[in-house]
Amino acid sequence: MRKYKGQGGKMKRQVENLRAKMREKKIDAYIIPTTDFHGSEYVNDYFKCREFVSGFTGSAGTLVVTADAAALWTDGRYFLQAESELAGSGIVLMREGEAGTPEIAEWLCQRLPRGREQMVGFDGRIVSAKFGEKLKESFHVEAELDLADEIWAERPKLKASEIYPLALRVTGESSESKLSRVREEMRKAGAEAHIITSLEEIAWLFNLRGRDVLHTPVFYAFALVELERVRVYLLNDEKKVKSLFDDGIEIKLYTAIFDELKTLKAKSIMYDENTISYRLFESIPHSCRAVKCKDPAMLMKAVKNSAEIACTKHAHIRDGAAVARFIKWLKANVSTDEITEISAADYLWEERRRQGAYDLSFDTIAGYGPHAAIIHYEAAPETNAELKPEGFLLVDSGGQYEDGTTDITRTIALGPLTEEMKRCYTAVLKAHIALATTEFDAETTGTELDAIARKTLHTEGLDYKHGTGHGVGHMLSVHEGPASISPRGVNCHIAPGMILSNEPGVYQEGKFGIRLENEILCIELENGKYGFETITFCPFEREAILTEFLTEKEKAWLNAYHARVYDTLKPLLSTEEQVWLKAAASEI
Repeated sequence: MRKYKGQGGKMKRQVENLRAKMREKKIDAYIIPTTDFHGSEYVNDYFKCREFVSGFTGSAGTLVVTADAAALWTDGRYFLQAESELAGSGIVLMREGEAGTPEIAEWLCQRLPRGREQMVGFDGRIVSAKFGEKLKESFHVEAELDLADEIWAERPKLKASEIYPLALRVTGESSESKLSRVREEMRKAGAEAHIITSLEEIAWLFNLRGRDVLHTPVFYAFALVELERVRVYLLNDEKKVKSLFDDGIEIKLYTAIFDELKTLKAKSIMYDENTISYRLFESIPHSCRAVKCKDPAMLMKAVKNSAEIACTKHAHIRDGAAVARFIKWLKANVSTDEITEISAADYLWEERRRQGAYDLSFDTIAGYGPHAAIIHYEAAPETNAELKPEGFLLVDSGGQYEDGTTDITRTIALGPLTEEMKRCYTAVLKAHIALATTEFDAETTGTELDAIARKTLHTEGLDYKHGTGHGVGHMLSVHEGPASISPRGVNCHIAPGMILSNEPGVYQEGKFGIRLENEILCIELENGKYGFETITFCPFEREAILTEFLTEKEKAWLNAYHARVYDTLKPLLSTEEQVWLKAAASEI
């Protein structure tokens, strides 16, 4: 979380500037989501319109402004952060998922009682077709208004960055093969064309990566796949990127997709209504039959092949060495050196860089004491706490390597802990182990697995306002669909080859926060059921564990895991570091 000084007044002015444009355009309500033209969670600075108007910096949220009210919807990860960043702005926080919180359309119906006489505006390029159609049920809509652009004088430019290829030894499958599989799914669905809008799916499909989005190696593009033709729409100059694509693939101007889709000759088109924008949806000819379904490339991408798995495991070994070195350094120096949340995060990045990381996979969350209770806290100069030899430091971080993407959270004991801290840490560890050791069948959903992790915490009267796990990409986004282990993970079965996070937590507002996260690979067990292989290597805090509350099975898992951590990381560590790790990973 960034806590801006004096931002409330500034945001009030931004909202009023927006309202002035709304009056000029005769708009009764205006909507600004977080995303870009592709439904992305993480976006280029050009698309941070919601942040520009509201001051809220989280990666999920939708701002809605009327003539006399303004509200922002976000999920449980960001409640505390949003409260702070919206303070003094006049924007009301709407807590998604909590009882009594209306959906946006419902709230608008309450605020705009004349219904279809009212005009709701938005930029149809960044609002999903599904949401846009829902709004049309109750209101007139104006979908070609980028009002934020009209008040954002110094808006960053959207520029093309480098696109680069991945070797077959890393991808494990050629782009030609992937296209063939996508086309087979199109035939099964009776679709002659398929519009792919997700940046991650496009990067995966063509075995390419880019630098258009911070920490997520994607490039801005659309793909229109037909049974005999493929068009890719790019910011990049055709001459500079043509050689990166297979022969026969046409390179087009990025924005041309909106007009070319209108002239599509195909009789049927496949699209994902959750990711396709309202504007693109409206561009599909009425004569073209709609085939709504999850993008087949999304599920294909989520199930990693043997090469992707091997590469990811290799990245995790080096990442584990970096995090272990960081923890050793931190514990050894927190009593004598001036270390802050920011300087600790910087030190961890340097350790990752020494292990071959070329980027972070997301901005590091390093929260000390009460800051750790803010689930997606991000230290800023105004909030940057100095670490002391007591209590917990929560560090949620990850790296982008040339062979994989990592994500790990450790809650580190810097000194003496209270009994409450230890009880909570132990409860979170038990929840983590419960998921790591569960066995399940092919029909099990992420929602069912989420409940398994929470069960232990519920018996202690504890819970957390985020999912237990999310999909993780291979050299792509650290948050990858469609798989998730969460209350909302009902629509995707967890299958072998999927890599997810395992990260239960406890957050005591004003006191401390605890989260323990490893990445887990879904595998098929000898008995025919499914289970998880933990592929993250880093010790847990032995001094934070109340061993009397662990079962023998839990102790056995923890001891076996720590033995693997030591054996795996030992070759990458100095003699002194090995001695420290052996003690940190010793049996309980």
